[in-house]
Amino acid sequence: MRGAVVAVGDELLLGDIVNGNAAWLGAQLAAVGCPVVHSSMVGDTVDRIVVALRRALEDADVVVLTGGLGPTVDDLTREAVAVVADAPLERQPALEASLRERFAAYGYRDLPDAVMQQADVPRGATVLDNPVGSAPGLRVELGAKLVYAMPGPPHELAGVMQAVLPELAARSGSVVVTRTLHCGGLGESAVAELVQAAIEVPDHVALAYLAGGAVVRVRLTTAAPTVEQADEVLRPLVEAAATALQDAVFGRDDDSLPGVVVEALRAAGATVAVAESLTAGLVGGTLTEVPGSSAVFRGGVQVYATDLKATLAGVPEQVLAEHGAVSPQTAEALAVGVRERLGATYGLGLTGVAGPDVQEGHPPGTLHLAVAGPHGVQARSVRLPGDRQRVRLLAVNAGLDLLRRVLSAESP
Repeated sequence: MRGAVVAVGDELLLGDIVNGNAAWLGAQLAAVGCPVVHSSMVGDTVDRIVVALRRALEDADVVVLTGGLGPTVDDLTREAVAVVADAPLERQPALEASLRERFAAYGYRDLPDAVMQQADVPRGATVLDNPVGSAPGLRVELGAKLVYAMPGPPHELAGVMQAVLPELAARSGSVVVTRTLHCGGLGESAVAELVQAAIEVPDHVALAYLAGGAVVRVRLTTAAPTVEQADEVLRPLVEAAATALQDAVFGRDDDSLPGVVVEALRAAGATVAVAESLTAGLVGGTLTEVPGSSAVFRGGVQVYATDLKATLAGVPEQVLAEHGAVSPQTAEALAVGVRERLGATYGLGLTGVAGPDVQEGHPPGTLHLAVAGPHGVQARSVRLPGDRQRVRLLAVNAGLDLLRRVLSAESP
């Protein structure tokens, strides 16, 4: 089966809200054998929603609309679906009673007519329960094709889709399986060169590279009647690619770089402390987003000002005087100092220039980082691309990747 997504809402077109529902639905539909071949956004106008839905039905067997099912005057998806289905809207007494009961529990007695429009359903449509919101989903059969109208709030969309996905999986008769390698320390082109020299991808397997945040994902996807059969196809390709990429691979599938680092520290019985200049606490914040990080993260110091690098992190005044705040020597001293002062197994130090201005003669994007541990100090200097925000994000991932490599090299 082929899927399509139509996201409804002026707020999407104006950029007030990012269309994250389309990305989420793309993954969910692909996983049940209904990969998305068409995705669009449309404003809150009945005529335009009708055109967008009809266009999507030309490409796809299953169309999922999100948004426009709520209780306000600009929620017009029901009307548009009714037009395409050539079926009148009919008030459902059971839905109306449910809405009155729900809103009465919130203290509302007299409900506006707009709220009751959520009980209007195109004749012949199936109502899909919304376990976390007031607007139900709708399922409409148009010949051999299916249209699902879903709420726009992501948590409501996810709640209603739980009843839809098993049906689509059964109808497709196949599953789409994706296996992913996560790589750090190499650019996208370098990763692609290594992978493509190591594997020959069959026609029924899709290979994609996704780069972002100093991480490159190598994604291999195929469809088969069962997950086991899909894995038989993908496993040798994934393993060959992982062998070619060697220590650039830090994780697979749902792994994340901070999660991998926390687990590596936990497995080693080790802890880490961080001294951050240009990232100003972002590394520590990223690590502590991982559940269980309290067992391995000792703490950190934000040493944005040059004098604090000495007083808080223990960087010798001579190092700062001779080499400056932005230097490999200062990064190493930060790592050593924070390790000692916070009593951690490993210390991670970062200093550099996030931009937009030059600092001490160093251009924006300059990054020096180091990891100090039981076996010495490992340091690295890189030049990062992008604006201030992107440089800081890349610096966080570069620091975690260096720590990850040190941990891997020193593990038994």
